[in-house]
Amino acid sequence: MEMNEETSGSRKLRCDDTSKCFELLESILDGEMGDPGKEVLKEKLAKCQPCFEHFHLEQAIREVLKNKCTKQEVPKELAQSIREKLHDVK
Repeated sequence: MEMNEETSGSRKLRCDDTSKCFELLESILDGEMGDPGKEVLKEKLAKCQPCFEHFHLEQAIREVLKNKCTKQEVPKELAQSIREKLHDVK
């Protein structure tokens, strides 16, 4: 198979409509598409390198945010101090 600037293996190197595709991929990552979305995703990622890269980058970012943005306990003294200052301001 001859490779050119348009294909890499079986994936296109240029996406025909990145904004539409990226919106679709984000909907799928958000769980808005269910099982049919997973099939669309599988087909899209197999055909398009930019979509493949965007999906994996977005997935990695979401994973980092999910792990870093977990609920942490606030010390009771700090919470009480903030409540008192808010009450004084009112």
